[in-house]
Parts: sequence; structure tokens; C-alpha cells
Amino acid sequence: MKPYIKYMVSVRCKMQVQDKLDKLGLHYGQVDLGEVEFKQDISPEQHEQLQRELQELGVELLDHSKGAVIEQIQTCIMQLVLNADTLPKIKNSEYINQQLDRDYAYLATLFSESTGVTIERSIIRHKIERVKELLLYDELNLTEIAAKLSYSSVAHLSGQFKKETGLTPTFFKGLKHKKNLF
Repeated sequence: MKPYIKYMVSVRCKMQVQDKLDKLGLHYGQVDLGEVEFKQDISPEQHEQLQRELQELGVELLDHSKGAVIEQIQTCIMQLVLNADTLPKIKNSEYINQQLDRDYAYLATLFSESTGVTIERSIIRHKIERVKELLLYDELNLTEIAAKLSYSSVAHLSGQFKKETGLTPTFFKGLKHKKNLF
């Protein structure tokens, strides 16, 4: 079970939520910004108690349907990144809107309130993770990777990569080769 928590957008919130979970004796795995992974189902009574405890922090559990929408958005983002070279060339917002058949403004607000990051930022992060993966495979050059992920240019890809990781793609790729020397 992986419910989403609205307005949980900082590390401090995350720690406070963990304290509440511990206080209630709930067994959980990972706690990320905007979500908690429970190791077991919680009873309706535990759910209500958790909801009350979280409201004291100024955050709230999202109902199951909103959590499902966030999962759908995340799945859409992954599909968008993995299939960027085969999808029609439309705006990300249009693609998500078409796939989920919901108002994009609503989806964007729900997603950012729940995860602490915008949909566009999440897409960029997923794309950069995909770039890292493709660089490590060493099968495509940077121009081919940029085309595969629908970047307008290698410079655009490199700029986003450096902003996200602090490294250039070439330097990142070189780290793999240096690591293999040892």
C-alpha cells in the first residue's frame, strides 16, 4: 500500500511524518516526499488516526482515487521518456492530457502538491536518468541520445544534464571508463 500525502514537500515534513508513523506503530518501508510505502495494509481505524495525526502537521492523506491519479501521471511520465522517439511530437502537457483524459491544470496541481515537484521537473529528472543509463550502455553517442529523447539539440541535453547532476554528459561517461581501470 502506497498512499500519497498532500503538502509533504520538505525533508522536515518527511521526518515529522516518520515520527507520526512510529508513534502509531505503523510498519512502513520507504518514506519519500509526498508518499509513504506501508509494509502491510492498515485498518480503517489506523487510517483515520493517521489522518488526524497528519492534519496536525498541516499535511493530509489523499484518498485512494487521487493516489491512483498520481500513479497514472507517473506511469505516463515514464512512458513519455522511454518512448520519446516513437511518440508524436506534441507538448508533454498535451500527451498527459490525452492519455488521462483529464484537465492538465488539475493534474499538475494535484501532482505538485502531492510530490513536491512539478510534472515538467519530474519529466526532466526521468529523462536525465535515462540519459545516464544510455551513456553507461555506451551504444549511442550524445547526438543519438539527444534525438532518442526528443531534445532539440545536444547543447540542450547537456545543459539539462549539467543542471541536474553537476556534471557534463562527457565527464559522466568518462567516470565509467575510469572506474573500469581500477
